[in-house]
Amino acid sequence: MSLNVYLSGEIHTDWREQIIEGAAGLNVTFNSPVTDHGASDDCGVAILGAEENKYWHDHKGAMVNAIRTRKGIEDADVVVVRFGEKYRQWNAAFDAGYAAALGKSIIVLSLPDQQHALKEVHAAALAVAEEPAQVVEILRYVLTSELANG
Repeated sequence: MSLNVYLSGEIHTDWREQIIEGAAGLNVTFNSPVTDHGASDDCGVAILGAEENKYWHDHKGAMVNAIRTRKGIEDADVVVVRFGEKYRQWNAAFDAGYAAALGKSIIVLSLPDQQHALKEVHAAALAVAEEPAQVVEILRYVLTSELANG
């Protein structure tokens, strides 16, 4: 068995690298949105032309980024959605909803103090983890039927 895993959400920490490194040796392919914040914010105007109004600046970027995001989520077997500490990741919540609508298996990676704010997202997930290592162990178990401590 192999898995295609889309890593969505917070871009300010190394959680993606922790999961990718931890899953070395497993039959997993990882994809993600563009994690260069500046490139993600400005791709629309860089490619399609400047906008005076910030709304249209952001709108162009969101549309261009959605091409990659939609493809990544649609092709995924599992979507991992990370909600970080510092910023509200509305885009991550949107990705989780899109993945749920497509019937994708979702693993949420969030903090205990986010439980109430994310209760609907958590309810759509098949697992809610607090640490990247837990996501790795879920992937390992799904692929090998073996527990790390077993």
